Amino acid sequence: MDDKELLKIIAHNIKIERAIKSMTQSQLAELIGVHEKYIGVIEAGKQNITLKTLNKIANSFNIEISKLFEIRK
Repeated sequence: MDDKELLKIIAHNIKIERAIKSMTQSQLAELIGVHEKYIGVIEAGKQNITLKTLNKIANSFNIEISKLFEIRK
């Protein structure tokens, strides 16, 4: 798997989990302390995300970070 594929998987999973939690990009951004535009770029799969930020996102969803790496449809 190359980097682009991995970013797309993570982006897709963040969108799914955010929808499950009925959370807006703005709400997620506020929870983890980033700008909402940054969430949009992450969810578009266009931004390399640090493990620290990824962990904050997983914690805000109350899930294990590994769930953001799963291939889901």
